[in-house]
Amino acid sequence: MRVVNDNSSRIQSLYTTDASISTGLLPSIGASIALDRPRRFRLRAETGLTGPEADFGSNDELFWFWVRRNQPPAIFYCRHDQFATSPARQVIPVEPHWLIEALGVTWFDPNEQHAGPAAVGAGRLSVRTLRQTALGPVTKVTTVDDSRGWVVEQHLYDQRDQLIASALTSRHQHDPNTNVTLPREIEIRWPASQLTMNIYIKNWRVNTLDASASSLWTMPEYPGWSPLDLGNPNVVPPRAALR
Repeated sequence: MRVVNDNSSRIQSLYTTDASISTGLLPSIGASIALDRPRRFRLRAETGLTGPEADFGSNDELFWFWVRRNQPPAIFYCRHDQFATSPARQVIPVEPHWLIEALGVTWFDPNEQHAGPAAVGAGRLSVRTLRQTALGPVTKVTTVDDSRGWVVEQHLYDQRDQLIASALTSRHQHDPNTNVTLPREIEIRWPASQLTMNIYIKNWRVNTLDASASSLWTMPEYPGWSPLDLGNPNVVPPRAALR
């Protein structure tokens, strides 16, 4: 746990324009990814032919997601403090900033309850963590390489021990300039929505973002797509769009 935390403690921000993502529904497309701990996150995907295709982001107050092919067209957003009771949970079953952990910036909070480590196959150890979240208690199972301390799997379970989300990481590379190790391949799974997203990163830029990057954390405007507040109890999002 100390080895994992030491690695993550050296990371304040990450940035890349050399990424690609793919899902079972779409072929691989280019993407840029930025994060600034603890809650700021941005993933934008686009093609040279059609332009922007998807935009997922989070700042200190709210998060948003936009997909060009959604019908009806909308930019969905929700405040973090309203997420637990919002329809956004139908789309994102975990708190959005968990994506930062999924990308390899994993942290064992000393104030949480941990059990283990336990051997789970050759060269692998797992730690079970009971975590209190806005959605209620969840159990996180973290699998670590037992000789290098690399996080290779993360799984979240709800109170009924049903799998909520998983992140599998591989192709770890060490940056001697920052003394940080990060994965270059991430597979994220949301079983309830039967969605798997694969992220491939050529190069990470570690701790290079500064105040000039503030525009990254601003919810964008796309002409023709209206903002839709999923935290508003009077808003009923269209089922087709949520799917």
